[in-house]
Amino acid sequence: MRHLVTTPTPTNPHERRPRSAVTPTPPGPRTPRRPANERGTIAGDFVEEALQCAERRGVARAGLLERAGINPATLAAPLARVSAAQYGRLWSAIADVLDDEFFGQDSHPMRRGSFTLLCHAALGSRDAGQALTRIAGFLRLVLDDLRCEIDTDTTRVRIRLVDTASGTLAPRPMFAYATAFIMIYGLLCWLVGRRIPVLAAHLRCPEPAASDEYRLMFCDAMFFDQPASYVDLAPDCATWPVVQTAGTLKVFLREAPANFIVKYRNPDSLAARIRRKLRQAPPVDWPDSEAMAAALNMAEATLRRRLKQEGATYQSIRDALRRDLAIARLADTTQTIAEIAHALGFAEPSAFHRAFRKWTGVRPTAYRGMRADVSSDADA
Repeated sequence: MRHLVTTPTPTNPHERRPRSAVTPTPPGPRTPRRPANERGTIAGDFVEEALQCAERRGVARAGLLERAGINPATLAAPLARVSAAQYGRLWSAIADVLDDEFFGQDSHPMRRGSFTLLCHAALGSRDAGQALTRIAGFLRLVLDDLRCEIDTDTTRVRIRLVDTASGTLAPRPMFAYATAFIMIYGLLCWLVGRRIPVLAAHLRCPEPAASDEYRLMFCDAMFFDQPASYVDLAPDCATWPVVQTAGTLKVFLREAPANFIVKYRNPDSLAARIRRKLRQAPPVDWPDSEAMAAALNMAEATLRRRLKQEGATYQSIRDALRRDLAIARLADTTQTIAEIAHALGFAEPSAFHRAFRKWTGVRPTAYRGMRADVSSDADA
């Protein structure tokens, strides 16, 4: 999850060419085991925002981080990232201790268990349009200061996030809008069994420091300091049928919110199958899109078309995996930058330097230095 539908990007010319293709998948349905970190990573800024919500209510962060399995020293590093599973555990820990699934961001707490009731309320809908109406109605019962309104026409399905707190005209922090959107969008995508394209997002709040990460969560077409807050979804999604059942709801709730915190990902989607395939081989051996299509027993044009429907491209999937592997290696290994670049499939270290700076804003040597400084401070 990734955002706006884009034309697939050609393979990076600085990457090493793969030595071998992935072994084709035999025909027939399979349910492979999913790696714990398959769903991507979450920026440390989001972790900090969630922790600050708890701290404003008098809850210390140490216990919350321990429950989430997040090392405080790791979190303190600039540009730190945690797994979606860790962030999901933090989300649940804060909701438990506050008895509020909206993190204390509304004058009326969204009591623990509200999201489960919301899922049941929406589950019986015939389509996404009716589900959105039910979601908006339910949230109106449990939140006082933020109202969800649905506006649909032939060009988009609009989710309005209306500030209704009395006595102030100030916008909410971006994290409050994002929390509401994650719940609404994650549930809606699960109900219809596929990712819904996000066309644009307009927010009343100023642009946050982590705006690039919010664009990954919402879409590229994201605008701040706007007169109203709303998110536009693809217009045809309102007619998509609800495909989930009471049986599948049990699985969904057991894995929530980690299963949709990075943008909803259907574990049976083509993008998920590709990620699993790529993880089976080192990046230096990752195939190009033609070889991957052959491994999945489909034409390359079909692969591109289906990924486009899911809001992804083959190159964006490869880039996200390579970024997360790079961050993990820099944090947890003593490999040289040249060794990491080679292991990740870059023809030369300079290409890796450019890519890493694009991903994180700093060069890999600077990132590793930041991590070392944080570890030294933690040991002092």
